[in-house]
Amino acid sequence: MIVDCLISTYEKCGSSPIVFDLLIRTYVQARKLREGVEAFKLVTNRGISVPINGCNTVLGGLVKIGWFDLAWEVYNDVVSKGVVQLNIYTMNIMVNAICKDHNFKKVKPFLIEFEEKGISPDIVTYNTLINGYSRVGLLDEAFELMTSMQSKGLKPGLYTYNSILNGVCKTGGLERAKEIVKEMVHIGLNPDSTTYNTLLIECCKKGNSMEEAETIFQEILNQNVGPDILTYSSLIGLFSRSGNLNRALFYFKNMKDTGLTPDNVIYTILINGFCKHGVMSEAIKIRDEMIDRGCVLDVVTYNSLLNGLCKSKMLQEADKLFDEMVERRVYPDFYTFATLINGYSKEGNMKKVVNLFESMIQRNINPDMVTYNTLIDGFCKEGEMEKAKDLWNAMISKNIFPNYITYSILINGFCNTGHVNEALRIWDEMVVNGMGPTIVTCNTIIKGYCRAGLVKEAGLFFNQMAFNNVSADSVTYNTLIHGYLKENDMDKAFDLINGMESEGIFPDVVTYNVILDGFCRNGRIDEANMVYGKMIEKGLKPDRSTYVLMINGYVSKENMKEAFRLHDQMLERGFALDDKF
Repeated sequence: MIVDCLISTYEKCGSSPIVFDLLIRTYVQARKLREGVEAFKLVTNRGISVPINGCNTVLGGLVKIGWFDLAWEVYNDVVSKGVVQLNIYTMNIMVNAICKDHNFKKVKPFLIEFEEKGISPDIVTYNTLINGYSRVGLLDEAFELMTSMQSKGLKPGLYTYNSILNGVCKTGGLERAKEIVKEMVHIGLNPDSTTYNTLLIECCKKGNSMEEAETIFQEILNQNVGPDILTYSSLIGLFSRSGNLNRALFYFKNMKDTGLTPDNVIYTILINGFCKHGVMSEAIKIRDEMIDRGCVLDVVTYNSLLNGLCKSKMLQEADKLFDEMVERRVYPDFYTFATLINGYSKEGNMKKVVNLFESMIQRNINPDMVTYNTLIDGFCKEGEMEKAKDLWNAMISKNIFPNYITYSILINGFCNTGHVNEALRIWDEMVVNGMGPTIVTCNTIIKGYCRAGLVKEAGLFFNQMAFNNVSADSVTYNTLIHGYLKENDMDKAFDLINGMESEGIFPDVVTYNVILDGFCRNGRIDEANMVYGKMIEKGLKPDRSTYVLMINGYVSKENMKEAFRLHDQMLERGFALDDKF
């Protein structure tokens, strides 16, 4: 209607194409891009030549919000009708579209098309392309373009070099990046905060370059560039992640002293650092300062605090914080629930875990494999295998299929509750589903058999492990040796020790303690003493359990002299006494 009105009064009022240019630009500025495009098409379809500014405004607006297909549709329409005279700005807008869409094979034919129209690339064209290539790691092409622009008399500036620098840093070439900065200075360019921040971000990513990061920071100060929020957030993040919290606080204070106000991101980085390393008192202190300064805690900040509280087993405080979060209308996300479910599951509070899980479902937040594994593991540890199986079935009904961790959890749960046959059924299912058994799963089955007193079956399973391409480790041997010793089958126990050594797995302190336990419980202190001596000969140092077993063995034989000798030796080595004596 508007276009029709303007066209119907066009000649009567002595109108001008500028009117249509203003209409189209107004639509774009009002973020009504579809209407702007429709108006542009209607006007050009009526044969009216819209000024190039209007065309460029439409194209620029479409490219800015990522509507590349529509931008090319408009551009091709303009080219085919020939009603608008394109210029260098049109070319640069569409070059930007090519770069943003990573459609670099279009570059050469597109530039040739414009050169045929007598429009050659300018510094903006080259900078846009160099930045586009650098962002996706096509550094050879970026350097080639920089050489090409110089051959055409165009001098690379600070933006050009910063784009190249960003690309070099993204591919991990910190040393090469530093050489580029030296080259910048050599040709008379003054590196700015973007230059140094690019270097600093790459340096901080490595996590082990704290000295180098501080050297770059010192260079920023020496060059009077002036550190900004990004500079400080990079440094605070580096030191927070590495656990050097005093240094992180130093830069936090330094930032405030220079007149910069910390934002939500910096506060959250610092809080996360303290939470990650279990310093919850400082994390809460920073949270309080954050609120006092008028910063709004978002879901990321709350999740960091909740994670820290759960890891520190401060679940009551975590519960209060969760309530505060909901009251302040900060909506919990997947990580909020996953963190709390994991925390309460470790504490064995499965009632709370189930409530959180149900709340998660009600909020249309879908649990993932890890969440289900956490819940199943929690119920298995509590011995509630029926609930664990119900969750297993619920998980499959949602097309979330068990991985080897899920299988291992359930196998371990059934073994610990004495249901070895059920564990073996899950084992068979795991193998059928193409998940090869691991040594951890095998050890779980052997432990389950031994706990149930089925040592013979454990031995048979041990022999089958080789057929499944699983090699026994020291845990496998120690578990089975312990099982045979409980059955007083010393011969098989010693056969296993010999087999262990032939496989290149040498008995460790745990192995010897298992044997000592068997001899001492049966009152065979002489054999125990012989094994103890052999252990010393092998260069293995007795641990606390070794001393406890031997001392109790001598006491049971009323050989107090030897018991006190070992008791004194134990104290000399720094082992404390407890109720087992």
